[in-house]
Amino acid sequence: MIELDAEDAKLIVLARGAFGRTGSGQGAAVRDLDGRTYSAGAVALTALSLTALQAAVAAAVSSGAEGFEAAAVIGGDPDDPGIAALHEVSAQAAVVFARTDGSVIEEQHE
Repeated sequence: MIELDAEDAKLIVLARGAFGRTGSGQGAAVRDLDGRTYSAGAVALTALSLTALQAAVAAAVSSGAEGFEAAAVIGGDPDDPGIAALHEVSAQAAVVFARTDGSVIEEQHE
């Protein structure tokens, strides 16, 4: 079992909240370099389609985040294009994938 520190565990809680709130089948949360967190669900509009991680990264960047420490994803997969967006800003940012119950599946570090 993978043990997370308190800050990464908080990201899982936020991602689970976005997952439940949006009903999109995905939830994600990111923590920027200042410790601020942003969460989002997937967006599926005719004119715009984003994974939850892409939406969380976009929310953070549009709010002025200059880098990321970590991200958590519920209902996503390791090929999520949001990972490329996250790492474009901060190549070292860790990504944690978890199940809907919050248990960790995998943790990726660059």
